[in-house]
Amino acid sequence: MSSKPMRETIGYLMVLVARAHRNLVSAALADLGLYLGQEILLMYLWEKDGLTQSELVERMEIEPPTLTKMLNRMERSGLLERCRCPEDARSYRVFLTEGGRVLQEPVTQLWHDFEQRILTDFTLEEQLLFRRLLLQVRSNLG
Repeated sequence: MSSKPMRETIGYLMVLVARAHRNLVSAALADLGLYLGQEILLMYLWEKDGLTQSELVERMEIEPPTLTKMLNRMERSGLLERCRCPEDARSYRVFLTEGGRVLQEPVTQLWHDFEQRILTDFTLEEQLLFRRLLLQVRSNLG
């Protein structure tokens, strides 16, 4: 067993960083009428509208009930709509509405602004190294 206190571990620092990022992004998204996580779903639909619910579950790496709750809320908000798949009546495809499409620019700008904030005072070399290290940590975890 390590003698290092838990608060000195990389894992603890990752929790603090993730929490700070989550709080800032959540507040900014609320100004756009979105809940945290909804911008990720929208991002996948901006890249390819009409994905099936199972494709969204896979890409977002979330459980089906979590996606269903998110889709219900976003459908009620007028951001998207679900339509039965013509090739498989048991499946639904998810499509953006105009309300979902108009959020692309402000949400994308928000994410770019936060990236700039995260990388403040990093050199280009440090930015590239940081990205590589984050990808390695992601790979190690899973």
